[in-house]
Amino acid sequence: MATLIDMPKLSDTMTVGTLVKWLKNEGDPVSNGDMIAEVETDKATMEVECFDDGVLIKQYCEVGDEVLVGGPIAAIGEAGESAPEASTAASTTVEEAPKKEVKDPVISEKLVSPSEAPAEKSVPEVSKEAVPTAANAGRIKASPLAKRIATEKGIDLSTIKGSGPNGRIVKGDVESATPNAVISEGTSASTTTATTTTVATLEELTLPVSNMRKSIGKALVASKTQAPHFYLQIEVNGAPLASLRQELNAKLALQSPEQGGAKFSVNDLTLKAAAEAVRRVPAINRSWEGETIQQHPNVHLAFGVAIDDGLVTPVIRAAENKGLREISAEAKVLIKKARAKKLTPDEMTGSTLTVTNLGMFGISDFYGIINPNNAAILSIGATIKKPIVNEKDEIVVGQIMKIGLSGDHRTIDGAVGAQYLQALKEILETPALMLV
Repeated sequence: MATLIDMPKLSDTMTVGTLVKWLKNEGDPVSNGDMIAEVETDKATMEVECFDDGVLIKQYCEVGDEVLVGGPIAAIGEAGESAPEASTAASTTVEEAPKKEVKDPVISEKLVSPSEAPAEKSVPEVSKEAVPTAANAGRIKASPLAKRIATEKGIDLSTIKGSGPNGRIVKGDVESATPNAVISEGTSASTTTATTTTVATLEELTLPVSNMRKSIGKALVASKTQAPHFYLQIEVNGAPLASLRQELNAKLALQSPEQGGAKFSVNDLTLKAAAEAVRRVPAINRSWEGETIQQHPNVHLAFGVAIDDGLVTPVIRAAENKGLREISAEAKVLIKKARAKKLTPDEMTGSTLTVTNLGMFGISDFYGIINPNNAAILSIGATIKKPIVNEKDEIVVGQIMKIGLSGDHRTIDGAVGAQYLQALKEILETPALMLV
């Protein structure tokens, strides 16, 4: 009897997954432990593992299709065996999905790079009739791949009749259409050209919302609406920090790692300073737990890393116990893994304080949205040269760094945030303190 491979649930927030690549084709032999497909979740791209021996006798969805958690993506059986009909293989509907508990199949922990191009495969339309997708009745029903091809060819999807289930537009429908399909019936091309008064000079795109972007949106909307944010800002003299960094790099950057060589960024130094300042104001290291407020015994420090499809926040565990060299090395490893989409769920969860830095883009001051369930997030701006008044009341050129703090007023008050920023300012203006 054939065994179904379902769309797995890989996180608490995941409701759909996007199939981005088939690793096995229909008719290919498979064994327990083989990877048969790559699926994009709300966190990363992961491989789906087969848990049976046999032959892949049916693929129930195309590359680019979004499938609800628990919906079948493939059937494994014996050579020559008929696959279950789509109507019996999948009974979950969009409305029923949240009520149904689905047992997850075994998933490999190996994450894959988004640079691997998805393979295209045509499958019989009957095989997708009852596969639960994320399409809604109030809009044009088309697969993400069909939308992308339509955008590239300049085709208006509203002019195409879909051949998929419930009139859904699929890849073949778009490929058989022509750009002229954007012209309504009864309207000549010459009339359309005559009434057009603008010329497109920029690329127009309609981009599907990825699972990662959906997850980011959901988490930040929840944070902004549930956590009452308050905002503080402090100005720091960035000259001592810049001087220390220059001195360290001049001495260490040319040495090999075996000789103690290293190269530190401003981000490395601010991460170390942020963790060190928690020792002085431990109340900042709290989280809102509903009925209780938890003060944590370690600083699990998250920091923002921008990637093509959004923002991820890898976590440095027990950062208060690590030296500058160790924090710098760990941050570099996590940044590399984040950009390759190879972070594990454990490396992105459990933070107690978050630091986000836009200084490298020339942004002088801003405020981040709190990372649930942290009590605060630090926003590090660029160090800007500007006139300042020194201790002798002289106007001189100074190097000013602005640091913002967004706090959750349920967990901490403004006084706690202000005390923490004062402690951080003292460490950054006397950076040797973080080295002892």
